[in-house]
Amino acid sequence: MGAAEAIRPSCSRARSVPAERCMRKTHRRPPRARERFDERAKMPAMRNVVRVLRDYDDPVPPGVRDLDLITFFFAYHDTAFMSVDRAKMNRALFEALKTGGALVIADHSAQAGAGISVAKSLHRIEEATLRREIEAAGFRLAAEGDFLRHREDPRDSIVFRPKCRSTNSC
Repeated sequence: MGAAEAIRPSCSRARSVPAERCMRKTHRRPPRARERFDERAKMPAMRNVVRVLRDYDDPVPPGVRDLDLITFFFAYHDTAFMSVDRAKMNRALFEALKTGGALVIADHSAQAGAGISVAKSLHRIEEATLRREIEAAGFRLAAEGDFLRHREDPRDSIVFRPKCRSTNSC
């Protein structure tokens, strides 16, 4: 299962929009994570969000098209060590967006030249590899943000180690 979001800003209380047009895709998580999602789902801002569980290979429900935005946060690297056809997944994401729609991906960066070799061990992916895979599906880079980047991160350790999490140094 994957962790990606696809939302339509036009989904509002004033408009009648089918539930499948606004979706939040979550992957298998411990019961506590599901409970937290269920609590968040009660908030007014989440009133048009429907949890949809899908495989990475088939991330978008049939008939869902013309999405404004898809976000894929800190899980793309996972697809590299799972039995996922990333090219198929990326094409499906591309086809689900409307013309001018955006795919936003944030993930932990590996060192240059690492490719997907450290995806499982360090939970990182080389930026150039991710970009190449996404562009092969038809996407083009519109902008990059470095507001989450830590320049001091040597990108050579697992992202879940306590020193990385507690000090934000990696």
